[in-house]
Order: sequence, then structure tokens, then C-alpha cells
Amino acid sequence: MVDHARAAALLSFDQHNIRYTTSTVIGEWARDKLTRYSLLTGNGDPYIWDFGSAAKHHRLYAPWLHADHCKAGLLGLRGAVGSDVTLFREAATEIKSILDAEGVGDMPLGLDVVEPPMLFELQKLAIEVRDGQQVMLAAREVKNIDELTLLNMAAAMVDGVYQDIAEALKPGVQESQIVGLATKRLYEMGSDCVEAINSISGERCSPHPHVFTDRMLRPGDPAYFDILHAYNGYRTCYYRTFAVGSASRALVDSYQRCRDVLDQAIAAVRPGVTTAEVVELFPRAEEFGFPDEEAAFALQYGHGVGLSIWEKPIFSRLVSFDYPEEIEEGMVFALETFWPSSDGWSAARIEEQLVVTKDGCEVITRFPAEELLVTAGGQYTVAGKLPGARETTSNLNNPRLADAVVDSARFEGANAR
Repeated sequence: MVDHARAAALLSFDQHNIRYTTSTVIGEWARDKLTRYSLLTGNGDPYIWDFGSAAKHHRLYAPWLHADHCKAGLLGLRGAVGSDVTLFREAATEIKSILDAEGVGDMPLGLDVVEPPMLFELQKLAIEVRDGQQVMLAAREVKNIDELTLLNMAAAMVDGVYQDIAEALKPGVQESQIVGLATKRLYEMGSDCVEAINSISGERCSPHPHVFTDRMLRPGDPAYFDILHAYNGYRTCYYRTFAVGSASRALVDSYQRCRDVLDQAIAAVRPGVTTAEVVELFPRAEEFGFPDEEAAFALQYGHGVGLSIWEKPIFSRLVSFDYPEEIEEGMVFALETFWPSSDGWSAARIEEQLVVTKDGCEVITRFPAEELLVTAGGQYTVAGKLPGARETTSNLNNPRLADAVVDSARFEGANAR
């Protein structure tokens, strides 16, 4: 796994890389502490430094690790301990002694993320530090059958949660209540980490704020969600859009545009195709209301999914033309699209996760999304069932009046760069 052309050993503080190299984890709370770390050389077995009690636990219950490779360790806790103590110096000295013992002490060391004092102490020992994150991301890019199974399980859990959300979406429900519902259900199903639930509704849909509030849903609202959770470490990134009770023509139109772009991109995925060829099918930022690709980043987008939400490969008009990546069998990534509606406040957002097969891809996110779903409908009037496609306020649905909503122009130029 270690690329000797770039690094002879890998020192990891990134929790996902530690899990990948040691198969140990002590909970999501450790994600931002930067105090756990692991070391793997090309000539030996992995080491793990952990909280003292966790290290003892590994020695007892992680037989795939050597007991003397499970060590107690403590560093700066992101500066809380301070950089003037000897902890960093002692840790760097211990790491250097292991590198020397395994015959790679004079070779480059790959490092992913780190507190600056630790980096400085490594450099004082004449250790050449290189970008180990790229080595690890490349190693994690193509998934094996066990990883594919876990990613499918994680997606299946979200399939079920979206059914619960669809049944719960009705006027009076708050965005935060949907977050609570989804979080509870995921943990009941066996999730080991609910990283985030994006819950966005009504006028908050455009521009996309990427954070939920206690806003109350109203009739005719658009509502979209992104569910990010992990099953045995393997994650989902999975958007769906709904309309509460009914959908305006503007929302129906934006949803169809969103779906059309996504379907074109999915159809293009197969081994040998590059990320640049896929993003050629995405609209330019200017076509959906943004001044440039940086301002629109992550709206028409794709990203690898595995132990973390954003892995390689990346699909974006901002970077993929200059840095194209070749798609390979066994990759797993999400493609996501966004389109603001012509009414100026509603919008649609859809995302699918794919496994690349030998001749195409398989979509593993299965909650229906080919058409816009309307929830909490079924109301009847004296004239019959209330239509699912109608404007938000009653006066705009009077057939004796001229249309108050002007249909926006159909999407053109999706294939233009």
C-alpha cells in the first residue's frame, strides 16, 4: 500500500486513515482532537497511539495488532495542552526510533494532518515530511467487496429513513424535527455515526445554506435533505427533494432540469472515462445563477464516498478540466445536482451514489427520485382531488385568470463547457 516513490512510511492523524490502516476506532468524538495517531511502514505492521484506556482495550480485543504496537499517547489536543511541553518532542523521537528500526529512518515520511508543533519536532529530527494524504486517498479510492457491502448497507438504511421522512413531511413540521427523526432512526438501524442531516425548506432552498433551522414547513414548500451517516465506518451522501402537499410549476421545472443533468452524468460513467468528460455534461455556473465555478462549487458536483464523505475522485467544473481523474471499476462516488427555480426562492437538489462496474455503474441509493415526490397531499375540494402540481397560493390557481407564473426556458447547453 505504501508508495515508496513518495513515502516510505505513513504517519496518520486523520481518523479515517487510522481506521483504514489499523481497523481501530474509539468514536466520532475523536474526529477533531488530533491526539490519536498511527504509523505504518512498508517493512512492518501498524502501530497505534491512543488514549491509555483505549490502547489497553486494543491490546485485549484487537488480535490483528501486535500488543506492543498498541501504545498510550497524548499530544496537544489541538493546542489545549500547549506546544511548550515535551509531549511532541517525545512522540517525534519515538516515531524516529521506530522508523530507524524498520530501516526507513532516512526516507520520506508521509503525513496527512497534524498540529504544527508535531510537524516542527519531526523536522528537527531531519525527517523529510511529504503529503501522505494523497497516498492514503489513492489507496482508499477503489473499494473491495467488503467495503462495497458496507456502503450498500449504509445506503439501504437511508432508503428506509427517506420513507419515514416522506410520511412525516406535512405543514407544521419543523426542519429540526426531521433531523431528530432521521438521526433516531439511523441509530436504531445500527448507524455508528450520524455526521449530519441537511434539512432545508421553503425560501431557504435558494441559495442552499447547508444547515438546518427550526423553520416550520408550509403547504407548497419545497424541502430537500442530505443524509450523511456511517455503517461500520462507511458513509452515505444522499440528497432527496420533496414538495409538501403540492408543487409549483417552477419547482417541477427545476426538479426536471436537476434530474436531466444527473441522468446524463450517470449514463456517462464507466471505466476509462475521465472526470473531465463527466463534468462536460454539467451546466456552467452562469447558467444557473452564479458568477463563476468557485461560487457554484459543490452544487453540480461529484465526490468519492468511503470512510469519509469526500474522497477521490472529485467531479467539478472548477478543477476536473485541469486535473482529470480516470474512472475505475470498484470506485464508489456520489453525483449531485442543484437547480434554482424561476420563482427566485425554491430549488431542487438530487444525489445518487454509484458503484462503478466493469461496463458502467450501479446506483445504490434506491429511494425513488426520477420524479418529484409530493407528500401530505390527498386533499379534496368540491371539484375533486386537489392537484399535486399547483401554485403555492390559491389565487394563482384560478383557471379564469391568466397564468401568473411564466415558465422558465428549458435547459439548454448542458453539454457546453
